[in-house]
Amino acid sequence: MIVKTRMDEIQNFLSDASNYKGFCNAVYFPENTNDVSQILKEANDKKITVTIAGNGTGLAGARVPQGGIVISTDMLDKIININTDEMYAISEPGVLLSDLLSVLKEKALLYPPDPTENNCYLGGTVATNASGEKTFKYGPTRNYILELEIVLADGEILHLKRGENQADNSELQLKTDSGKEINIHLPSYKMPAAKNSAGYFVKPGMDAIDLFIGSEGTLGVITKIKFRLLASPENIISCIVFFENEENALDFIQKGREISYTSRAYNNIQSIDALSLEYFDVKTLDFMREDYKQIPDNAIAGVWFEQEVSKVNEEFFLDQWLTLIREFNGDEDSAWFAFTEKDKEKLQIFRHAIPQKIIELIAKYNVKKLGTDVAVPDAKFKDLYYYSKKSVQQSKFNYLIYGHFGNSHMHLNILPRNEEEYLKGKIVYNAICKKAVELGGTISAEHGIGKLKTDYFLEMYGEEIIMKMAELKKALDPKMILGSGNIFKAQIT
Repeated sequence: MIVKTRMDEIQNFLSDASNYKGFCNAVYFPENTNDVSQILKEANDKKITVTIAGNGTGLAGARVPQGGIVISTDMLDKIININTDEMYAISEPGVLLSDLLSVLKEKALLYPPDPTENNCYLGGTVATNASGEKTFKYGPTRNYILELEIVLADGEILHLKRGENQADNSELQLKTDSGKEINIHLPSYKMPAAKNSAGYFVKPGMDAIDLFIGSEGTLGVITKIKFRLLASPENIISCIVFFENEENALDFIQKGREISYTSRAYNNIQSIDALSLEYFDVKTLDFMREDYKQIPDNAIAGVWFEQEVSKVNEEFFLDQWLTLIREFNGDEDSAWFAFTEKDKEKLQIFRHAIPQKIIELIAKYNVKKLGTDVAVPDAKFKDLYYYSKKSVQQSKFNYLIYGHFGNSHMHLNILPRNEEEYLKGKIVYNAICKKAVELGGTISAEHGIGKLKTDYFLEMYGEEIIMKMAELKKALDPKMILGSGNIFKAQIT
């Protein structure tokens, strides 16, 4: 096992894609579960805080240490098994999602919860219950996790298999490999009725494995993951269609969402069932025009939709989507239709280039990222969208809006040029988060809370519930060494 302490060797572990900065004493590179166990035993005995680091693609500062030591998952990078008969795979947490998807593609298999950022580590996607554009149809990471191997704060090793350990109402009992029993009282609180990755997943009678998915390195270190796979679709229609009217674009998404929900409810394979529904406002299109000059000059909004098809029904579904485009005055002549793998990859690159270009811009100005991750129930989404847009326009900030509008999940990015603008932008950001909560939604739909959103998380649930979550953490991590600063503010823990 390698341990690094020199600043020039550990500098890459002291920030993430949000441009949040930190510090630590050492970075450990375990090669197996036993290494992780030994590191944690020693850290727990000495009460040294431990931060778990993935590949640095996170946007909430979760992997950025504020002292103590870091456990890097870089060397836990093996795909252990891919079972094509039973449709599952087993992996260590440091496997690049892009590498996994490439291997699965060769076997005509699909791991559906595919975040837009494919340079992330698989363990990071489990730690944040990650999701992406395909979540509209397939749901988040949680839906695909079958088993986890977890090392707890004291070095004890825990194996969880979905379906084998449910809570008795609000009482959950865990047993480690050594036979140690841990009793956990699950707090009672209402989670948002929207796509959500804010805080611990808790409900009466829950499966124990779900407590650790989305726990952001605060309850244990994930060292092995078994996850469900699906067969790859025969083909996918992929298209970005442009609109001269914003309301038309939003209504197009709303109608596509409603039809898709109905198709699934009645198992209607002869009707539209969107794989993804993504939105780009005019500011986003303008932001990308320098690199994509083929964006129409009169485009006010864009929508990227995808539909799984076969050779038999491809023309049929294409006609249905064209009918929907015409209904809402989309410009089918300028639309970017992708039928080949190469063209579909170009659309993926366009979508990925938006957050990447934002990250480069905030690094240039040396400010932290100020992008919302809010989601609300579908019926409230337009209220959130127009409130947020009006708020940022009144503040005269440069901004852009895009995201997973099929899931009523919006990324509004304020683009400050200095620290003064960043602090002013936080006021608008906070107001948008409050509005999302007021509408029954969440402050974080896919990126987690990390260290950057703890204030907003406290406002979302209130101190009483946050304290109950902290008590849950203490049952698994009594000395509070894991993920210090993640989810909870230091003074609360």
